[in-house]
Amino acid sequence: MSTPTSSNAGVVAQPPAVELAPPPSKAKAWMAQWLMPAVLPLLLLLAWDVAVRTTGTMLVPSPKEVGVMLWDFAFGGVYDDAFSETLPIHWLQSMSRVYGAFALAALVAIPLGLVIGKNAAIRRFVDPTLQMLRPVPVTAWLPLSMIFFGVGPNAAIFLVFLGAFFPIVINTTFGVKSVEPRLFEAAAMLGCKGTSMFRQVVLPAAMPSIFNGLRLGHGIAWFLIVVGEMTGVPEGLGAAIMDGRMLSRTDVVIAGMVVIGFTGFVTDRILVALNNRLLKWSPQHNV
Repeated sequence: MSTPTSSNAGVVAQPPAVELAPPPSKAKAWMAQWLMPAVLPLLLLLAWDVAVRTTGTMLVPSPKEVGVMLWDFAFGGVYDDAFSETLPIHWLQSMSRVYGAFALAALVAIPLGLVIGKNAAIRRFVDPTLQMLRPVPVTAWLPLSMIFFGVGPNAAIFLVFLGAFFPIVINTTFGVKSVEPRLFEAAAMLGCKGTSMFRQVVLPAAMPSIFNGLRLGHGIAWFLIVVGEMTGVPEGLGAAIMDGRMLSRTDVVIAGMVVIGFTGFVTDRILVALNNRLLKWSPQHNV
């Protein structure tokens, strides 16, 4: 019987080397980051233009007509009507109301959500009331807001605050309740306790849910400012949209929608950048 030679004795088979994929080129990275997100909006604009041309409707303006209206809305010199050069005024008024009410909602909702999620007694006391009020549409509060604050910007600010408050507090509470119990045990073994436990364990673990709540609340805030400013507020994007509807100026309505959408998109990107920076220790939570 043949025996293995000494040259083969003790030889361990090595696994095949794994070839790593080369990093994408700068051109591909640029296309993935900037070009691909622009494809769908361009296709929607094209479909919109084709639909208007095909149907011959006079009720819906073409993208070009909305672009002309946006220019006149911002800089004037085209139609010279009541809407010319008024965009900065309406935009700044809506911005101040939205972000003022949104910041107030965050300042109230985040600490309240942290406390509700961490303290079971407070959760049993507060959470049922929150869950009862949460399904009530914020627009149903509109008559009461006008009674409480009168017809004007304060009623709109109240609606924005209320709409942004519930997503933030609910998501913050969920984030705190979802903290893995073993994290508390590991932190306690390392000598972490009291306020340090809250600051170093609870808050970082709940941060992804907090940012989800902020993004949801921000979107709802812009939705509700339009509703709030349609109730007799003289200045604001919602007021301009309402005036455009009353005057059958569909181009003004769509122009206001475009401004709101773009402003909300920019702010959402700021929230995403802040989320990614604060949660860089957790890549799976980067957006």
